[in-house]
Parts: sequence; C-alpha cells; structure tokens
Amino acid sequence: MKMTRRDILKAGATLSAAAITLPVRPVDLREPGSDDAAPAARERLLLDTGWRFHLGHADDPTRDFGYGTGDLFAKAGEFFGPSATDFDDGAWSRVDLPHDWAVDLPFINDPDEVGHGSKPLGRKYPDTSIGWYRRTFDIPATDSGRRISLEFDGVFRDCTAALNGHYLGRNLSGYAPFRYDVTDLVDYGGKNILVLRVDATEHEGWFYEGAGIYRHVWLVRTDALHVPQWGAVVTSEVGKAGATLTVRTEVTNDAESAASVRVRSTVLGPDGKRIATATGTAMRVEAGATREATQTLHVAAPRPWSLETPVLYRMVTETLAGTRVTDRTETSFGIRTMRFDPDHGFFLNGTRVELKGTCNHQDHAGVGSALPDRLQEYRIAKLKEMGSNAYRTSHNPPTPELLDACDRLGMLVLDETRMFSPEPEGLGQLERMIRRDRNHPCVFAWSIANEEWAVQGNDRGTRIATTVRDLAHRLDHTRPVTAAMDGGWGKGTSLALDVQGFNYQRASIDDFHRRFPRTPSMGSEVASAFATRGVYVTDKERGYISAYDVNRPSYGATAEEWWSYFAAREFLAGGFVWTGFDYRGEPSPYAWPCISSHFGILDTCGFPKDTFWYYQAWWSGHPVLHLFPHWDWAGQEGKEIEVWCHSNLDQVELFVNGASAGTRDVPRQGHVSWKVPYAAGAIEARGMQGGKVVLTDRRETTGPAASLRLVAWRTPLAADGEDTTVLRAEVVDSGGRVVPTADATVTFAVSGTGRLIGVGNGDPSSHESDRGPTRQAFNGLCCAIVQASKASGEILVNATAPGLGAAATIISTTPATPRPAAP
Repeated sequence: MKMTRRDILKAGATLSAAAITLPVRPVDLREPGSDDAAPAARERLLLDTGWRFHLGHADDPTRDFGYGTGDLFAKAGEFFGPSATDFDDGAWSRVDLPHDWAVDLPFINDPDEVGHGSKPLGRKYPDTSIGWYRRTFDIPATDSGRRISLEFDGVFRDCTAALNGHYLGRNLSGYAPFRYDVTDLVDYGGKNILVLRVDATEHEGWFYEGAGIYRHVWLVRTDALHVPQWGAVVTSEVGKAGATLTVRTEVTNDAESAASVRVRSTVLGPDGKRIATATGTAMRVEAGATREATQTLHVAAPRPWSLETPVLYRMVTETLAGTRVTDRTETSFGIRTMRFDPDHGFFLNGTRVELKGTCNHQDHAGVGSALPDRLQEYRIAKLKEMGSNAYRTSHNPPTPELLDACDRLGMLVLDETRMFSPEPEGLGQLERMIRRDRNHPCVFAWSIANEEWAVQGNDRGTRIATTVRDLAHRLDHTRPVTAAMDGGWGKGTSLALDVQGFNYQRASIDDFHRRFPRTPSMGSEVASAFATRGVYVTDKERGYISAYDVNRPSYGATAEEWWSYFAAREFLAGGFVWTGFDYRGEPSPYAWPCISSHFGILDTCGFPKDTFWYYQAWWSGHPVLHLFPHWDWAGQEGKEIEVWCHSNLDQVELFVNGASAGTRDVPRQGHVSWKVPYAAGAIEARGMQGGKVVLTDRRETTGPAASLRLVAWRTPLAADGEDTTVLRAEVVDSGGRVVPTADATVTFAVSGTGRLIGVGNGDPSSHESDRGPTRQAFNGLCCAIVQASKASGEILVNATAPGLGAAATIISTTPATPRPAAP
C-alpha cells in the first residue's frame, strides 16, 4: 500500500543531505551613481519548456508534414508546413527539454541495431526516426535594435531549423553546439514560431546516441556592440609573485556604423569579491566587424584549481561605448599549471598526478541521453568516490554541464571531438568544441580522433592530424593534442601529436617509448573488462557475466592487469578505463537479449560493481576492505564458493561462520581470494594494518524479501524546475539486509512538488520501459529519478511491490530562483 506523509512522519523517516553547490548567480558590479549604471543589454534565456513534439516519417511525406514534396526553398517565409501561424499542433505531445525520443521507443531484436541499444532508429524504421519540434515564444517590441540569437547545445542528429517560416540552417553533428542569429527574422512585439526537423536515421557512433533535442536551447539577446559567443578566453601563468592572467576578448559590432569601444575585465575571487580590474584603451570596431582586445591582470596570491580543492574564479567582461555598458558576460576559470613529461607523466600544479581515468558515453538509466544537469553531478561524484580523477568524453564533445560539474568537483577531462577531418565540417565541429570549452580548468588535453583505422597508420593520417592539430593550437596554445590510437604508433597520426594515446595493446607501449623517448604517452583507452553487477556465475542465455575481475576480450585486460602494468611505468601518465558506467548498446560479449554493455565499473544506474572497490583500494588513498560475493547460495551447500576481497591493507583474514579460512598477504595492485565450502551463515573479512585489525566486512545469508527501503542520493532539492535526485530502492529482509538475489517488481508513485522522470535497475538484459512507473529489482536494487517542480514544498515518493512492505520518503524542495527562461 502507499504511505502518506503522516505515516512517514510517524515512523520518523529521515533524509540524508549531500548537497552540491550549483554555480553562483551573476553579480552586479555596477556602483550606484556611476556613469555605467545602466543595465547591461545581455540576456540568456533558457528555452527548454513549452515544446511540442511529433514523430515524422523518413519515407512518406504525407506522414512527415509534407517535407520533401513542396518548394521549401522557393520563397522566403514558407519553409516547413508546421511553421505556419495557423498550423494546429494540438495533437502534438507536450515535452520539455532535454528530450530524447529514442528512450521511449520499444526494444527490438535486430542484429543491425543491437550495437545502438536495440532501438528502432535508422532507414529500416522510417516511422520512428524523424522527430519534429515546435515552440512559440514572444519577442517584445522593445527588443528592436538588439541582436537576437538562438543557441543549441546539442541536437541528435541532422537538424534542420526554421523560424517564422524562414530557413535557418542545417546542423549535421549530433554533438557539436550551433547558433543562429535571428535578428532579421523575428517578429518584434509578437509571437515567433521555431520549428526543427531532426533526422536520426544515420548514426555517428556505434553505440546508443539517443534522438532529439537532448541538450539545452537558449534565446540570447544582446546589444549590437557585444562579445560574441565564446568570445572571451582567460589564460594564466603562475610564478613566485602570483598569477598573471591574459584575457583576450572579441568584440563584434553589428550596428550600421563604426563604434569606439573599451573592454573592462574584472576578476572575482572564489568568495565573489573583486580582486583585479583592467580597462583597455578605446579601439575602433567597424560596422559588421569583430576585433580582439588583449589585457593583463595580476592575482597576487592565487588559490590553484586542483583535484582536491577545485577553486574557481570568475572573469566579468564588459564592453563600454563611452560610459554606456553595452554588454556584460561572465567566464568561470581556474588558475593552475599543467604539463606532460616524457619520463615522468603528467603534472598538475608542479606535482605528478597519475591519470586514474574512465571513458564514458553520455546516456544514463531512465533518461537516455537527455540528462538533467544534476545527473552530471551525480555521475562525477560517483567516479570521484571510486578514486577516479579523470574523465574522457568518449567519443564526442560533451554537454557543457558535464564540464561544469568536473570544474566544481575536481575531475580532469580529456575532451574529444567526433569527426576526424580536415574539411570544413570536421574542423568546424572541432573549433566549436575548443572555443566553447577552453576556459574550463578541468580540460587538460584535446583528443582529435579515436581508432581511425583507415588512416591512423599512414601518410594521409599524418596530413589530416597535422591540419587538425594546428587548428587546435591556434585556438588554444595551452593544452596538448592527443589521439586515441589502437595501432600505427610511431607513424601516421602519431607524428602530429603532442601526447601519444594508446588504446589497449600494452605490448607496444615499451617499444614506442624506446623509439620515441621525448614523446609523452598515456593510456587513452584501457581494460574493457566484463562484469554484471551482483552476478557471480556467468549465464550466457540471460546475458550475464560474473563480476569477478577475470573476464575480458582478447584485446583488453582486467582491472588488475592493466593497472599493475601502468602503475609500474612512471613515464606513462596513467590511463582511462573502458568504461566508468555501463552504457546502452555494444552489449559485448553477448548480443540479444542484452541491450547495454557490461564494461562499466558502475552499472547504468550508478550502482557499483565489485571492481569499483578494486579501483578505490588502489586509487583513493584511504583504507579499503570489500568482501564478495554475497552469501545466499541455497542449493549449493558443501560446494566450493570463490571468495574475493579487494583491499589495500597489509593482510586479510577470512572467517566462515566464525572459523578462520586463512590469512592472505595483499599483493600490491592486487587482491586476495579463498575457496571455501558454502554453508548458510556468514563470511567475514578482517583487514589488518601493522598487525592490527583496522577494518572488517561481512556478508550474511539473508532471509526472504520482506519490504522495501528508499535511499535518496541528495536532499533537499531546489525548487527551480530542474533539480534532480536519484532514489535507490532496496529489497530488504526482516532484518533490514539487502536481499542480493531479489527481483521484486517495484512501482513508484511521486506526488507533491516533483515528478518521476525515469526508472532503472542496471540489468543489461532488461527490456522494461525507462519511463516507469514500474521496474523490476535486479539483484536487490532498482532506482527512481525524481525532479523538482518550481514550487517549494515536499515531494512524497512511495515504493510498493506485491507481497512486500511499502517504503516512502519525503524530499523537501526549498525556494530557488529558476534560471531566466524565454516566454
């Protein structure tokens, strides 16, 4: 049964707080009575709510709103049928962004699509591969004379856009941001109609990529004299006397006559107080032109951005025409030094740092590729908990909010482009990525390619890589360029790189270092070990593989194999495990019924697999003791069970029902194990340091499933319409112990000031809907993702399952100012 708020309060339900601070709001630097007291003209409004959505058709124009049958380009203002003011979109679905329509599609058993998550997308599925979006918004008459633009953080894929019936453009990439200046096309003082046709019939990767407007959209209003998108960049040099900041600011003049402009740059410290200000001399910017101003500022006692203390500063950039402030923007940045050494690896702020990284795709349980911003925080926090300090955006530019989370939490990022090409499309995607991301202190290198088999080992690869690298260097001279290569080292693409990336093939690393001793190197992709959370006996028919660290493809390595190799070689900067999280598609080593990978150290929900604690033992720097498997083996009495323990202590002793099964010395970068006959009861590991027991870990035989328990990742939530938390639903016995084999079907009900936006369980073979409200527990666990509304109050979450005691929790939502949104 459902529990009411009164039931919960009577039971004394409590919530644990684990708040992560969101970015601070912009500050107002104006002083009362000053010459520049007029407000800045820039507004950046979120355009995420109020959309209408409808599937089109890739083959039948009559089911695709006439697309392909008319003369779209013949006359201005008549592009797209849904652009018409009298078009009736009443039958279209109401959606908010981010939105991934693919996650709502059914799973299909198609060998051609299993690598892409077994969703019906592509030319074989014309009725589910085209999506139409429609949104109306107001532009006040008072905006006449300002510049109006639309900014898209990412749309998958092949997006054609129109505003008020006028063709805006076409963007092919599903990952690169794009922008349209629509100043001449908007109706001032009236409604405007934005229409997008999104074509997801083609893939860019070989994994699940989603479909639709899965990142934010922004409406931006500026003065004609303004800083263009990504037009301010801050670099720093740190010395004994402090940090010297160089600020390069582009100024665009979209007025009809030349203008004289000064740029004022102000540094705000971590506490929001002014540290330094510089005002440049006036420069003339011709009509329709862009010019760049360079300024230098000094910070006397900088607090460096680091993994442990990710201190962030802000640069406030203002453009002044006379005494009038025409534009004001803010740029978050960090002060730190980074370098690669061919003999000693990577250095951050002068200290050697091993890159303890993971590769990741961008999807998550419950929401597909359309992650709320807070889920980015959740994922990075989980990786940090494991001891990871680096993240590779495999194999595409990330959403900006992922980098924001890495900046705030202290996670290095290898930022990777998708298209390896010297032609305008590929170079344009790279340029947009670098211009957008180059102020993020978390980004330590640019990756220009991943396993480009056709060219990575030949002269054509050298020429392409040289052109791409040179563009990267022109846009950002502070970071090196690398590529993720699985062959051809020492030739082809290698010859143009600043840092050599190795995907697997450990046998080639020492040889490369001997032949190219002055080239730094790192593992751009390592491991690819297989494991299914909570499974300890491989079951090929169901698509499960044991969670012991013994399963890997021929090209890969177990966690212990790769890390032991890299940790023994100081010249290697570290490496990136494939992968941090399970992801949809590529269900190696099995195909259907699997629909997601087994590579992750965490599953698609963020629930850890046992190898999580191997990495925590050797990466985190704090004592670790983790015992597995579970001890629920009914029917296996007397049979030997393999028992493992991940630890970084000196020794571990195992006890089975109180009797010692022996003490093991813990090998460096290794694990300890025993084989013991099963008998119901308990196993216990006692970890010793210096001859004393300092940690214990215990697994007990549980009773039958009796009830549910809900655990919230973080509370309270901000009542801003966006803030999100993950609730872990546990199936427990009468003693409150998680039943590790439980598969109860859990139904979630959410009421109050929030809503349920997705469910998951981490089962790589589950074909249940991600939208819920029902999800079967997988090995004792499933999850619900809950998002706050814009009203403060309480969210009541109930979880029920047939035959089990219900669980409920209250999540408070506190008053918050939503981000400015377009009407």
